Amino acid sequence: MKKFKEKLSGRIFFIFALSSISVLALITVFIIVKGAPIIAKVGFFNFVFGMKWSPSQGEFGIFPMIIGSVSVTLGAAALGVPIGICCSIFLAEFAPAKMREFFRPAIQLLAGIPSVVYGFWGLLFIVPFIRNFFGGPGLSILAGAIILAIMTLPTIISISEVSLLALPRQYKEGALALGLNHWQTIWSVLLPAAKSGIVAAVILGIGRAVGETMAVIMVLGNAVAVPLSILDPVRTLTTNIGIEMGYASGEHQQALFATGIVLFVIIMLLNSFAQYITRKR
Repeated sequence: MKKFKEKLSGRIFFIFALSSISVLALITVFIIVKGAPIIAKVGFFNFVFGMKWSPSQGEFGIFPMIIGSVSVTLGAAALGVPIGICCSIFLAEFAPAKMREFFRPAIQLLAGIPSVVYGFWGLLFIVPFIRNFFGGPGLSILAGAIILAIMTLPTIISISEVSLLALPRQYKEGALALGLNHWQTIWSVLLPAAKSGIVAAVILGIGRAVGETMAVIMVLGNAVAVPLSILDPVRTLTTNIGIEMGYASGEHQQALFATGIVLFVIIMLLNSFAQYITRKR
């Protein structure tokens, strides 16, 4: 009877796991089936590297939006990665126990705030601040980067802190015994030893930034043009889908699904790289 229950439980868990993979496979097939025809018609090069997006005129170039996604994501990484790693070092090595117990739930709470709330907050505070102190319309790459940097902090901080805490205690004790001070131990021993986990945290945080829609749709300005400054408005791949999918039809809708294919490939590559780094460790 016991063996029967164990086999039954194993099969039930296998079915749940298989269902998750099946859903992912169905979504992938659905996106490809919907988006591949327009890529075949327009041409992969013209679609990915085309400079003009005008579905009403049959122009389906998404290169300005790829540049917008890359620029906003890099800006978010430049702001969020140093802050996230420094916070994880503080929580793992410097924070008193009571302070650590307060900060951890607070940081995790950031991940639970709906993205539209971040966007609304950015629209009311970040955008006017940029417009008043830096010039421009305020709706810009910089505004989107700040919002995304805040949204990536829970992922980067949590995984980086776990990576630091998972290191063998002998690493730190050996470094201190050799005469290194606390900061030298962190910089020379702990961070290199936890490098794979920290890199994985950064890549997963960037993946969150690449796929975000609702928060940045409110603060980017959504202009389909190659930006010349961080104060220029842009449109990302995700915001393009979010804005136009509600009224698109025919080839226009297919082009939006094709945009989803490009975005899907980018995120899968990022996640695969994060898994490779983690397994290498």
